[in-house]
Amino acid sequence: MSESADAILAAVDRLAPALEASGLDELDVQVGELSIRLLKPRAHVAASSPAAPPGGSAPAPAAPPTDGLTPFGEPSPGMRFVSAPLTGVWYPAPSPGARPYVNEGDEIAVGQVVGLIEAMKLFNEIKSDASGRITRVIVENGTLVKRKQPLLEIDPR
Repeated sequence: MSESADAILAAVDRLAPALEASGLDELDVQVGELSIRLLKPRAHVAASSPAAPPGGSAPAPAAPPTDGLTPFGEPSPGMRFVSAPLTGVWYPAPSPGARPYVNEGDEIAVGQVVGLIEAMKLFNEIKSDASGRITRVIVENGTLVKRKQPLLEIDPR
């Protein structure tokens, strides 16, 4: 990722909690050549992502797992999560119809791209911060994910 993209993501990470805590619906910030506009999601806003269902409603946040695990709490014993570094829409493949970056059962390495998150009309490569075997893909294609939300569960071996 370029330095300018890193600067934008760092600024979004710092500003998003302020927007959440405020009563504002949007926040515009400009420092030098960097300009950032954050908007709170609205339930009836049309999504511009390719995964939007017919009718144009925004993707719903991922539902907690129903397989006995604590909702986004802790991974199964001995496992660990690869989590979203930012809020946005999750895509497991580089384009619609393309093969996913990773699947259950795949071995992954630290720094390997595991998917994309679209935030502010930018597609950000999501890289694994751990190595091991993927035991579970938690999030479905086109799902709105929040920062630090688990995406994959891996056996770190």
